[in-house]
Amino acid sequence: MSPIPLLVLRRLGIGLLTLLIVSAVIFWAVELLPGDIATEVLGQSASPETIAAFKEQFGLTDPPMTRYLAWLGNAVQGDFGLSLANRRPIADLISDRAFNTFFLAGYAAAIAVPLSVGLGLLAALYRGGLLDRWISGTTLTVISFPEFFVAYILILLFSVQLGWFPSLANVTPDMTLADRLHTAFLPALTMVLIVAAHMMRMTRAAIVNLLALPYIEMAELKGMKAWRVIAIHALPNAVAPIVTVIALNLAYLIVGVVLVEVVFVYPGLGQLLVDSVAKRDMPVVQAACLIFAATYILLNLVADLIGIASNPRLLHPR
Repeated sequence: MSPIPLLVLRRLGIGLLTLLIVSAVIFWAVELLPGDIATEVLGQSASPETIAAFKEQFGLTDPPMTRYLAWLGNAVQGDFGLSLANRRPIADLISDRAFNTFFLAGYAAAIAVPLSVGLGLLAALYRGGLLDRWISGTTLTVISFPEFFVAYILILLFSVQLGWFPSLANVTPDMTLADRLHTAFLPALTMVLIVAAHMMRMTRAAIVNLLALPYIEMAELKGMKAWRVIAIHALPNAVAPIVTVIALNLAYLIVGVVLVEVVFVYPGLGQLLVDSVAKRDMPVVQAACLIFAATYILLNLVADLIGIASNPRLLHPR
């Protein structure tokens, strides 16, 4: 078997093993939380008979290892059980919320990726100049602020003062695409400002490192224009590090969306996670954390595989 399929299989195995370990950490971390879940959900006034029936209904009387194996086996099949708070299937609760979260992350990525790559190329093209310093300084300033601060500044500017966008991103399933894009613009812009700086700086660094290599100098000595040197010779060889940092930031867009969703009261998976923690609805917390972890691991795996596929030494082994 050639090296690439072996590496792909190895990375897939590592990804599955990592997800298994993370699932165990999630489950046992919830198990170690103080207090009795049944009492927290039903209230202090619940009778012992009601608490016992509640524990029996949701299998809370079984040994932890038995419950973990049962939970893991059902989760693999897409069945996360019932919510402790409203007795609804967790898969139904998560489906719409997960769609909203992935929509918001995709919306932000559609803006952030071309913007950051374009700014990185401009900064590398005019490296050391006024434009390069302005782009680097602006992105460093934005990245130094936490997400909630950037979100509140955008709300103050675009919602309170200008009135262009709503301060609460309350999207509904019956919204048209245009209305959904308008309503979710401020949370998407918040995430764009947070992740664009990382991608821009990595793009600039990757291109600048390549511009110092001999074959790039040879192309410049032949009289090729600077933008053609970057587009034809430098950019294809910088795909691996750029794609890697883009994939890592896409993972952050999904996993790190919790604060942004809370600020804008966006009905996504992050908001559901926070609400479930407040209600001590631990099966929902476990399911949401597992989805976040699986998404993060998958995007890291994709970045790793793209980096492998873009390596000529692996594509053309001797």
